[in-house]
Amino acid sequence: MVPVVNGHRRLRGPYTIGGALLRALVPVALERSPGLVAEHDIEIRAVAPGLRPLVPARRRLIEDGLTEDERILVPAPRRTLRIANGVAEFVRDCLEEPRTLLVDNLHEADPADRELLRVLARRVPGLTLAVGSAEPPWEGMRPVEARAQGGPPDDYVSSDGTSDDPRAYRAYLSLPPEERARRHDRRAAELRAGAAAAEYALGAVPYHLEHGGDTDAAAQALWAAVDHCVTEGFLHAVVEWGSRGLRLVEPGSDLWWRFTQRTATALAGLGRRAHAQELYDQARRVSVDPAVHAAAAYGTAMLDARERDPARRDLVRARAWINEAIAISTLLPDRRTRAFKLGFDQNARALIELREGRADDALGLVQSAIDLAERDLPPGAHPVHRMVLFANRAQLLARLGRTREALADFDRAVAIDPGFPDHYLDRGNLLFEMGRTGEALADYETAIRVSPPLPEAYYNRAELRLAGGDLDGARADLDHVLELDPGYLDAYVNRAGVLEMLGEHEAARRDVEAGLALDPGNAHLHGVLGQLETEAGRYAEAALAFDAALAADTRLASAWANRATLRFETGDAPGAVDDLTRAIELGEDAALYFNRATALDALGRGREALADLRRALALAPDDPDVRAALERHEKEG
Repeated sequence: MVPVVNGHRRLRGPYTIGGALLRALVPVALERSPGLVAEHDIEIRAVAPGLRPLVPARRRLIEDGLTEDERILVPAPRRTLRIANGVAEFVRDCLEEPRTLLVDNLHEADPADRELLRVLARRVPGLTLAVGSAEPPWEGMRPVEARAQGGPPDDYVSSDGTSDDPRAYRAYLSLPPEERARRHDRRAAELRAGAAAAEYALGAVPYHLEHGGDTDAAAQALWAAVDHCVTEGFLHAVVEWGSRGLRLVEPGSDLWWRFTQRTATALAGLGRRAHAQELYDQARRVSVDPAVHAAAAYGTAMLDARERDPARRDLVRARAWINEAIAISTLLPDRRTRAFKLGFDQNARALIELREGRADDALGLVQSAIDLAERDLPPGAHPVHRMVLFANRAQLLARLGRTREALADFDRAVAIDPGFPDHYLDRGNLLFEMGRTGEALADYETAIRVSPPLPEAYYNRAELRLAGGDLDGARADLDHVLELDPGYLDAYVNRAGVLEMLGEHEAARRDVEAGLALDPGNAHLHGVLGQLETEAGRYAEAALAFDAALAADTRLASAWANRATLRFETGDAPGAVDDLTRAIELGEDAALYFNRATALDALGRGREALADLRRALALAPDDPDVRAALERHEKEG
């Protein structure tokens, strides 16, 4: 009989289901293929902390050895997708025969576990997922009858509060409060002493302590869980446990502020701005600590500055809040604390300056933050802060065209933490722009190696391969991007274009349709659709697609050029000339001049056609078609 995994997040936290799966597979894999386990060390250690003694960390970040105040990075919500894909690949490579995973209480699972199950259903062909849930089954899963969790009716506590047997819950409620607390304390002690204490500490232990007799112990257990989950990027769990912790601690206390700050940061990362704003406002109402007010002002400013939707972004309000943070941080008495917090705030204001189009001012602020760190922080202190500042200065220098200086700063950032993948991507992009494609490729592949599956690295490598004419390699990378993340819009855009060039028109059309389902107004996808319709001889539909592309983005040169081709082929040579002129205004290209010369010729405007051919040859002196057309024109002229 296949055992049932109770997926309730109250048991072992955000990866209650994933941890159960790995605890079943990892010990066997260590005997059969230890290299496979080592290859997925990050994912296994994140999902199943109890397995860490068996799975040493092969890839580490510098943050792993830092104190709490120096660990300033909060992983983006997409980190859990990277972890889920890594676990899926590990499970796929472990399974030697079809297997079934039975999960109950899926509706009570943490979003990280739910995301993992969706990835497993999509990527592990030998795994059957059967779930019991109050929700309808998902694609790739079959429903099974949910089972009541827990033992006898009076043993609700032993189920860690997950039993859905109403008799057990009624019996539990009938106990006197002090008896309920005693049973919770006893259960917490059992779990803390057990072999799986590390995982129960992320779920059941804090729950029992909350309902037991030691409020301080409960708050400390919740804080330990919050701190762990912030580091790992389990933001939904941070919000849940942080909110629970806030109910237990004294408002205005140090632990209260730490719960407030971490919970608000996680809420902001999840796009829940209004709730984050409420916590910062509450902090301002409760505390008179200058450091709290400075940090709350910084957090409030970032709610606007980091908003992706420009329509919801208020940079004037963001500037007011970050100025308040800077004003307070400037007055902090301790030189080292002031250097860190003021530099942190200046770096934040640099983002606002950049969003307002003042890259030079942004660079000056980041430089000031670096100067503070180098002057007033002890050598080696706050390495992550320094790394972020160097990376931000690099991005600004690159934007301003100072590529050599930018590259030197990316080198500095990478040297501080060689295990941090994002800076390899940024440096690789800069190297690619500089024409140093071999080094760019090395950076993309290093990012792939040091991180759990990283869609962005494969996407960037696909662009590099596409630029080098390797259509098959680009397609393979884009295939993998969409296997890792079916919602990666730009991958649909690029793969549709690659498939169109490879002559796989129906596959390209499917990608266009998938991409437009995600972004109906996407100019690039409408442009590819126009090409497909042109090649299929559906000229009216093609014209509509090109019109839609240009309505969405008038700077899309490829849409102007391709609509020009359509117009010329359907007898509208003047329209073709107009469209090619717009395309040339956006960026000179020999093919554009050559095509406009053809259209001008058809209109009897030979002198202008000759000028275009001469310009085309200047741009592409080795193009035999351009040279032949020019020679013919000059003979006829």
